[in-house]
Amino acid sequence: MNNLKKYLIFVFLLKSICLTSIYAQQIGALTIDLIKEKPTTINDFPIVSIEKTPTNIIYDKLDYKGVIRTIQDFKADINRVTGVKPELLTSTKNSDYEIVIGTIGKNKVVDKLVSSGKLNINDIKGKWETFVVATIVEGKKRKLVIAGSDKRGTIYGIYELSRQLGVSPWYWWADVPSTKRASAYVIAGHCASQEPKVRYRGIFINDEAPCFTGWSKEKFGGLNSKMYTHMFELLLRLRANYLWPAMWGNAFNEDDPLNPKLADEYGIVMGTSHHEPMMRSQKEWKNHSSEYGNGEWNYKTNAEGLKKFWEDGLKRNKDYEQVVTMALRGDGDLPMDDAGSAEENFKLIEQIMADQRKIIKKVTKKPVNQTPQIWALYSEVLEYYDQGIKVPEDMIVLLCDDNWGDVRRLPELDEKRHPGGYGIYYHVDLHGAPRAYQWLNMTQIPHMWEQLHLTYSYGVDKVWILNVGDLKPNEYPMDFFLNMAWNPTSFNPDNLEAYAIKFCEDKFGKEEAKEAAEILSMYSKYASLVTAEMLDSRTYNLQSGEFKQVKDAFLALEAKARRQYASLDDSYKDTYVQLVLHPVRAMANLYDMYYAVAMNQKLAKEKDLRANYWADQVEKCFKIDAEFMKDYNLNVSDGKWNHMMDQTHIGYRSWHEPREGNIMPKVKRVTPEEAKQGAYVFLEKNDVVVMEAEHYYKTESSKDTKWTVIPDLGRTLSGIALMPYTKKAKDASIEYKMLLEKSSDHIKVRLFFDSTLPFKKGGHNVSVTFGNSKEKTININEDLNWENNYSKMYPAGAARIIETEIPFPINKSKDGSYTLKVKPLDPGIVLYKVILDNGGYERTRLNMDESPYIRE
Repeated sequence: MNNLKKYLIFVFLLKSICLTSIYAQQIGALTIDLIKEKPTTINDFPIVSIEKTPTNIIYDKLDYKGVIRTIQDFKADINRVTGVKPELLTSTKNSDYEIVIGTIGKNKVVDKLVSSGKLNINDIKGKWETFVVATIVEGKKRKLVIAGSDKRGTIYGIYELSRQLGVSPWYWWADVPSTKRASAYVIAGHCASQEPKVRYRGIFINDEAPCFTGWSKEKFGGLNSKMYTHMFELLLRLRANYLWPAMWGNAFNEDDPLNPKLADEYGIVMGTSHHEPMMRSQKEWKNHSSEYGNGEWNYKTNAEGLKKFWEDGLKRNKDYEQVVTMALRGDGDLPMDDAGSAEENFKLIEQIMADQRKIIKKVTKKPVNQTPQIWALYSEVLEYYDQGIKVPEDMIVLLCDDNWGDVRRLPELDEKRHPGGYGIYYHVDLHGAPRAYQWLNMTQIPHMWEQLHLTYSYGVDKVWILNVGDLKPNEYPMDFFLNMAWNPTSFNPDNLEAYAIKFCEDKFGKEEAKEAAEILSMYSKYASLVTAEMLDSRTYNLQSGEFKQVKDAFLALEAKARRQYASLDDSYKDTYVQLVLHPVRAMANLYDMYYAVAMNQKLAKEKDLRANYWADQVEKCFKIDAEFMKDYNLNVSDGKWNHMMDQTHIGYRSWHEPREGNIMPKVKRVTPEEAKQGAYVFLEKNDVVVMEAEHYYKTESSKDTKWTVIPDLGRTLSGIALMPYTKKAKDASIEYKMLLEKSSDHIKVRLFFDSTLPFKKGGHNVSVTFGNSKEKTININEDLNWENNYSKMYPAGAARIIETEIPFPINKSKDGSYTLKVKPLDPGIVLYKVILDNGGYERTRLNMDESPYIRE
């Protein structure tokens, strides 16, 4: 077999792999890695050779401006990775290798290769946003060709090579360092992308004050083209094509006239939010309403004014690629003011859309169905759709979630599909009821996947738009959403973990990816339990130990994140803080604070002096929260993201954030004069009563002795002992009170003591009485001697605990209450824990969690 045949077979196999790979296409437009640092065959193509020689890039100056701009990015990306810059040329040079980049029909070299049969474009011709990457031999010259079926197809092809080279789509927005390579080769062959499975894929910058707005003003002077060009580039690197711009007091088209022009040049399809029809922002109406009719946002009273307002906006934007939002909602994202009957509202909305379509046809001078349009079924608008309102056949019906990531309506499986197709508007940010969630990412990827998988399964594939709030810190769910929008079928329950690892590998390298992914995934799971803004001291059950469990889990996750952060190369640390460490530490601290609030409230109610410790802890955590925010704003990436953590998140009373900023939760303090001792009454739970020794009902002691708590001694809370040890334990006792529910004849009393050795001859004795039963005396340690050093003494010392079990009959009480009395008969006895086993005892290292109790 000659070399040419071998090469053709290789190309065929590579092409087959590209098109039919069984591996998940989760972060790229292609299913395989094309770039290697060193060639594996003589036909592999050098972007930068082992000799550090870059290959020139050939483009056509008549190609789209957005393509030419992206080629400039590709040149910069090659330099980021290899340290050398290729030349950009509009004609070939005398060189053995050249990279040709262009759009079919807009690049003469590409078109010539197609017409000569050297470049096969059958896979992409006439398709939406597709591209081919191919190595071609032309005489003595070898070419690497990146050719797109359209403008964005070419751009996506360029950025796919940049990503595979080692430049993250998030290199600017998350300060991800580029992977360094001494050289870079593209494996020989032909590989084509498939069409994206969702036509319009994008984001909505929303609820952007104070964070995004404050940041933009400081860094760029406002939400202008200097800022938006960074966003356009990010979207294209993530293979998105659609944007609803920031609209809280912002007007994309008027604040900077370059905004729409550059969006179109870059290749971004613009739209407007669900309540801003006909490519005009809410702010524009507020600025100009007096110029249009009577200034009322009401179609019944000001139809001509609104139509003129919309027509002027469309004239301004008619030359740009756009998806036009249709119909009308009330001003400020409210229902329409026209409170008529359902039938009247139907007719009004149908009339509004008919008039809007007349304006579109008039301004564009094209059939109206050639201008993409959407009608968003947001909030109360879904009611109109469900009740049968007529929607033009070519219009996209934009379905919506409930603002919390749960899809409200999907097409009926057994009904005729709407010809215009369906889209979905989805949220990972909300400024609304019952509480806003705007501060940190609160979305769990498996939940997002499940709902988007459901959505796509029902044929929703025309528009996927994600409300990302300030964009930061929702990088992770945004990345997932846009990757899934490209190819929803590449994700399944078995590879979501693989996606998390790939996301982290792109940001922190292969060695750190798995651990970072575990932390990031677990953070998302924990954070999605309840949003930061809804979390408070009552969210979790304190008495059962649930609150401590989730608080401790978050603190443990923070410790794990800090450990990884400390081990990272310095180049990754700013990125790691943004994507992993900061959200973990901030939420862990918030949990720590609210747990402290709950403990303070509980202990203050019981007149327990320890309430003051937890009050101090609340104040400390509140201060740390502010310090974390300041650190993110001012220190991460040398203050590049200042104001991105300005969002209020503590002290919510409604879905509006507190005007005064974060409000520290109220705490209560107990004075020594108010403090109450004892009076604990425990409740049986799951056939067992578990009591920390210091939580007694009452104590008795002589004038020379005192029951003394030794904080933190033992495995759990503390120990308690009669002191001083030099005084005899005469007439001293400690009592525990409980309410039993289960009717039994016998019960086991389990007492857990410190591992005190028999330093006095004969060991130490205690007497125990339960209810009205006969008193029993036991020795707790006489056999902990040298004779039993390996069998008993050493094991007790190693365990640091002595456990005893005493059975008692139960003499039924009328009210179900029982008292357990323990008398130390010798000095030096320390009691840790008391358990009444009514059949529910489980052996654990920490001897079970304490049971619920009340204070008399």
